[in-house]
Amino acid sequence: MSQFRERKKYLFTSESVSEGHPDKVCDQISDAIVDAYLTVNPEARTAVETLATTNRVVIAGEVSGADSISYDMIGQIARNKIKQIGYTQQGFHWEDANIEILLHRQSADIAMGVDASENKDEGAGDQGIMFGFACNETEELMPAPIYFSHKILRLMAEARHNGAKEYLRPDAKSQVTLVYENGKPTKAASVVVSTQHSEKISQKEVREIVRPYVLKSLPEGWMCDEKDFYVNPTGQFIIGGPDGDAGLTGRKIIVDTYGGAAPHGGGAFSGKDPTKVDRSAAYVARYLAKNVVGAGIAERCTIQLSYAIGVSKPISFFVSTIGGQVEIEKLEKVLQELVDLSPRGIRKHLQLNRPIYARTAAYGHFGRKPEADGGFSWEKLDLVDELKRAF
Repeated sequence: MSQFRERKKYLFTSESVSEGHPDKVCDQISDAIVDAYLTVNPEARTAVETLATTNRVVIAGEVSGADSISYDMIGQIARNKIKQIGYTQQGFHWEDANIEILLHRQSADIAMGVDASENKDEGAGDQGIMFGFACNETEELMPAPIYFSHKILRLMAEARHNGAKEYLRPDAKSQVTLVYENGKPTKAASVVVSTQHSEKISQKEVREIVRPYVLKSLPEGWMCDEKDFYVNPTGQFIIGGPDGDAGLTGRKIIVDTYGGAAPHGGGAFSGKDPTKVDRSAAYVARYLAKNVVGAGIAERCTIQLSYAIGVSKPISFFVSTIGGQVEIEKLEKVLQELVDLSPRGIRKHLQLNRPIYARTAAYGHFGRKPEADGGFSWEKLDLVDELKRAF
């Protein structure tokens, strides 16, 4: 949103989708399979794509490094994930959904470029550009619209799982529009929530079920006017999930990152092991940007990395800041000294060869709390002291 900051007042919107959204069902299945492979072999390679539609799931892609994982096991992983999300409806049920598996080994040509040898370090798993971003709008150093959009749906899902709201169903979307004044968010201009629900309740009841989760998610006094609070604008939302709309892995990349407040390189994360820089380099770019903002060096920081397949070092590294007084060239140099940005260096620094990915596949990969087992390691602020000393 840096291009808007010279404006005194403007609106900005971000959306989120729940764990039961068809695309997110697919992301979670793909990442649950990644975790299974990394549990057996931390060096396993995966590029898993999932499609879901009415009572059918198709899993395709490339895997290697864990031959002990059978198709039956993969099918059970998918069923377990669908059950965990909460799908027991006629058109999509964890017990009787038809699951088709079309996986094969990773291409030898790709493996040759990625694998380390006597003459070269491990190379990037693909070419591409990746971005990381952080800003001081929230304690989590995330843009406020996407952070609040995620929070609304996460609270609703928690209530559904613990039985507090029996009439809510898994599929849902949220959208939060905030008013920015002098570059800072000040209140909500509008809030949209569409949630799948039981046929036993009215739309008025759905609205009142949703309301407290919106109020709890937004700062006190930020709630929009009643006329700008939209719940199930179509009138009802009973048919949902993959039965209502087909889902695919990697189709919610803006939801996964910064809600459109920062650039995205275009590559999806879910289904990919950490040798794929689409995933690992986007994580390390967020890590570096967050530490820059966390150190008080800037109010906003955007970082771009680019890679060539089979080449170990990034072919470009770009940093842009707003609200900081440091020399950018020096900042770029210091950041590259603090972290080895080769694929191997990233995986080692952030300890990415762990089964920590299924949990990332709903409610955003960023703005989460680092976990004791290494989950969300890219959210740590452990470079802050070194950056403060350097500047």
